[in-house]
Amino acid sequence: MSDASPDDPHADRLFNREVSWLAFNHRVLELAADPSVPLLERIRFCVIFVNNLDEFFMVRVAGLIDHVVQGTGPSDGRSPQLTLDAIASSYRAMQSELEDLLHGSLLPALARVEIEIVPLAYCSPEERAELKAVFGDQVYPVLTPLAVGPGQPFPYISNLSLSVGVTVRDPSTGEVRFARVKVPEVLPRLFRLGTADRFVRIDEIIADGLPALFPGMEIVASSTFRVTRDADFEIQEGADDLLEAVERELSRRRFGDVVRLEVDESMPPDMRAMLIDQLDVDVRQVFAIRPPLDVAGLAVLTKVDRPDLRFKPWQPQVPPQLTSEDDKPVDMFAEIRKGDILVHHPYESFTASVERFIEQAVADPEVLAIKHTIYRTSGNAPIVPALAVAAEEGKQAVALVEVTARFDEERNIRWARALERAGVHVVHGSVGLKTHCKLALVVRREGGRTRRYVHIGTGNYHPSTARLYTDFGIFTCDEDITADVADLFNQLTGFARPQGFHAIWVAPLHLRGHVIAEIRRCVAEHTEAAPSRVTMKMNSLADPIVIEELYRASQAGVEIDLIIRGICCLRPGVPGLSERIRVVSVLGRFLEHARVFRFESAVAATSYLGSADMMQRNLDSRIEVITPVRDPALSDRLKAILELELADNGGSWDLAADGSWRRRSPAPGEAQLVVQEEMMRLAKDGSTPDNQSRLARREEKAERLRRSER
Repeated sequence: MSDASPDDPHADRLFNREVSWLAFNHRVLELAADPSVPLLERIRFCVIFVNNLDEFFMVRVAGLIDHVVQGTGPSDGRSPQLTLDAIASSYRAMQSELEDLLHGSLLPALARVEIEIVPLAYCSPEERAELKAVFGDQVYPVLTPLAVGPGQPFPYISNLSLSVGVTVRDPSTGEVRFARVKVPEVLPRLFRLGTADRFVRIDEIIADGLPALFPGMEIVASSTFRVTRDADFEIQEGADDLLEAVERELSRRRFGDVVRLEVDESMPPDMRAMLIDQLDVDVRQVFAIRPPLDVAGLAVLTKVDRPDLRFKPWQPQVPPQLTSEDDKPVDMFAEIRKGDILVHHPYESFTASVERFIEQAVADPEVLAIKHTIYRTSGNAPIVPALAVAAEEGKQAVALVEVTARFDEERNIRWARALERAGVHVVHGSVGLKTHCKLALVVRREGGRTRRYVHIGTGNYHPSTARLYTDFGIFTCDEDITADVADLFNQLTGFARPQGFHAIWVAPLHLRGHVIAEIRRCVAEHTEAAPSRVTMKMNSLADPIVIEELYRASQAGVEIDLIIRGICCLRPGVPGLSERIRVVSVLGRFLEHARVFRFESAVAATSYLGSADMMQRNLDSRIEVITPVRDPALSDRLKAILELELADNGGSWDLAADGSWRRRSPAPGEAQLVVQEEMMRLAKDGSTPDNQSRLARREEKAERLRRSER
């Protein structure tokens, strides 16, 4: 890479993390540009694209700016300023692409199907009268103009807020002042005209009503702008009260330095220069935008009642093991005793599996304890209130709530305090180590002994995202795994030196080491006659140690397939280094979020799933759990799903050695395979990969269990 230090040992072996992330977000933009995607879904992908960029600037760009200011460098050895310059260049190109897409394609296409954003100047006299009434009744009462002048300092501009900058002149004295009018968050970014699907931007309505805000003054100029601030923070070691420390940092977050200034491309130069000076922002972080500046506000359009312009609704299916002839809920614990259960969201129901597991545990008088990790959840999630009910009924209820989950801190603090008031034992995590693992443990009294049941997942216990993200979860009462999970909970809630585990891999203790050991096993057992293979699916691959191990495996002849949604710092297809490594990225209507690892040789084939990506933050600074999938039928099912994803030729991209991504398309005469569509079809048919052999093995195991109990 051109921005690499000559002393960097990984200079030609690793892609830059930030540039790789921008390439991922560009693939999201490609989905927005895809004419085969329903029109309102294309708008939704535009919204996702800009929301992703907002967080990227608040966290990653802010961190790079800190490195520049402090004269330090990130661990990859590349110059922070050169990386910032590369980001700015790429961002400008993508922003231009987004604007061309919106104004040249998407908005005209919406207008053709009678969904229209109407410029104020094109409104009819009747519509203008309607908008004046809207301004007077709904907008004007909540606006607060803030002028700058003697005794009136430049106002604080909050993070991600949309503002209208105004230059006003007093006609009697000739005095000119600048004023800022914030577009309140309580107002929609688009106002509907009448009952039709015709909308006007809120900033245009405000600009038209400025004379009412500045009576007797001349409006010289007005223009919109938007500020992005540094929103990341770290809790210092030695904090006595983690909750108080997080709340203290949250109050500081809103005053973070400005890391991006977006201005209307038509903003007068003097107004732009004044904003740059007052906000103390580097001119390289100032971006001229063709309105609308707040593209996320177009989310209003995705709620228009036009099902013909959306993906066909998907109803998650109840897994075959959890269905009954009379449609009544099955006994989850009895089914888990028959054999492990693998669920694949959103193709299979989160409600009928994960939520049912917790709800049955709460209602079951034989259940003694329920322990749960909470990283991200929502107000409509029944799991958290269920823990409160369990505590009220005398069960041992434990919630490990991660209060430093980025941008969910305030919500998680509220949940933590509500659970504490209900009598739940709440642990807030550890300073410097985020608890990112997805675990639920139930302890049940059965025939004079206790049995543990666990759920280990790849995604958060969040019912909304469970319908939008692809994730795996496994239910088991395997004694090694459940004992490990129980020990881990005790270590996280108590005061004990971490011990070894029988089955699960735990970060930051030894997860990376186990991954490397499995890769090396495949190398050691590889022969030309019986080749080994490694298949890994994750959100991001950035850890240089794991990457170097994969390079060595490729050089030893092992075939490696990587399914990576987002960041990939590994350079595939380089002769002598990685020619046996292939990288594919799958994107679609659902966010690919699962982490699955499979290691195959002639000696053994092993599968694992869990919460960890192969990134330094996951492996060194988070509590992560990866569990083996010991049931051969379930392992085969995971393999079949991974093979389907690798065969996708309609919703996937291949990574080249030069860092470019090429979207796949069917070869001449080849049928199109879009893996997410295929998974929905299989789930609806009740014929998930290897379903028949899996169910047959479950029944065989259940019969053995019944015989042993007799």
